[in-house]
Amino acid sequence: MTVESKIRFAKYGIGQVVRHRVYPFRGVVFDVDPMFCNTEEWWEAIPEDVRPSKDQPFYHLYAENAENEYVAYVSEQNLVPDDTGMPLRHPQVEETFFEADDGSLRVRHQPVN
Repeated sequence: MTVESKIRFAKYGIGQVVRHRVYPFRGVVFDVDPMFCNTEEWWEAIPEDVRPSKDQPFYHLYAENAENEYVAYVSEQNLVPDDTGMPLRHPQVEETFFEADDGSLRVRHQPVN
């Protein structure tokens, strides 16, 4: 089986609000890797019994929990859609996205220099 045949299509898109399946945080997708593209050290720091497979999409999120805002890197298997409709307070959300008439988040187009 070739590497190309193992790559799956991303379930979530840029601007989609998601939450973690296990941990209490949510965020908006701002980038997607079709398969794991972080460091080996990062991957090995995850306890082996919960370490996700590398051959799935991984999502870059502007994330937040009750106390903090941060950037998270999360495997697809650990995300579910967030349909609460609650606004996100992460400061980079407003810098990167605008809310469309239908309530979805759309990427702001940056002027070309």
